Amino acid sequence: MTAMQPTRPGRPDPRQAQLAAAMSGAVDLAAVKARSEAAARAQAAPPPSAGASAGAPGAAVVDVTEATFQAEVLDRSFQVPVVLDLWAEWCGPCKQLSPVLERLAAEGGGAWVLAKVDVDANPALAQGLRVQGIPAVKAVWQGQLVAEFSGAIPEEQARQFVDELVRATTGGALPGADPEASEGPDDPRLDAAEAALERGDLAGAEAAYQAILDAEPDHPEAGLALRQVQLFRRADEAGPDALAAADAAPDDVAAQTRAADFLLGTGNIEAAFDRLLDVVRRTTGEDRDQARKHLVELFAVVGDEDPRVGAARRQLTLALF
Repeated sequence: MTAMQPTRPGRPDPRQAQLAAAMSGAVDLAAVKARSEAAARAQAAPPPSAGASAGAPGAAVVDVTEATFQAEVLDRSFQVPVVLDLWAEWCGPCKQLSPVLERLAAEGGGAWVLAKVDVDANPALAQGLRVQGIPAVKAVWQGQLVAEFSGAIPEEQARQFVDELVRATTGGALPGADPEASEGPDDPRLDAAEAALERGDLAGAEAAYQAILDAEPDHPEAGLALRQVQLFRRADEAGPDALAAADAAPDDVAAQTRAADFLLGTGNIEAAFDRLLDVVRRTTGEDRDQARKHLVELFAVVGDEDPRVGAARRQLTLALF
């Protein structure tokens, strides 16, 4: 679904929103307006409807501008999840993905809203959302970015994305969704770790996940969660200044790894991978091995099911051999 998968299926991932709020320069959509005010306005807004014409109040597909972003995306996200489709007229892959998303939104029966943003006409939005390339899709729930992907993906994957989004944020499912894909029994140890994340206590969350693994080394979820939290801690410590520092010292491998951690922690997956791939291509010996090992660690954080990991692995093989 996204780089930072929920710790458990059907759970929104508090880590991405927490880190975005904690880091200077990261996107914090909730800060645009007080959440309480946005929630109040959302209650007064018409609920989304698949039957409403595109662009009409309550429509399942809307065109969004910088002027309407607050109402159509932030406020609306307190009712239902909002999926941002960031596109441009010149973008060929966008013309493949956008019709798929529009059809899925219509089929969704108002369970979620598709908000289309022309990045050429709305450059400030594109910059604020840290769009690295298009098509880009970002999901917003209760004023926070909760999931995203980039590039044109097959309809089956797009359908899975929105189905998991609806299930994770509202507990519901889209028409035709697999009823067997529901959440398993709660683990109170994971509840404690996730509670720490929601408080912004990365150290506490890391300790909680580590305690689970100490007692149960093969726990199916705690290992990935621990790697993700450790990544977020490194990214938080690096901060946005890590990018300028790395650019100023291209031969400093440690600086490059810190920059890659920050990029990945803020959702810029391909940029994080590309930075370390560049180091691997132009270095040798210990420097190359250090960059390679760190890149492989980032692959493990994202997960092999993400197609960007597969693409980067192929690039790494070419760089090494």
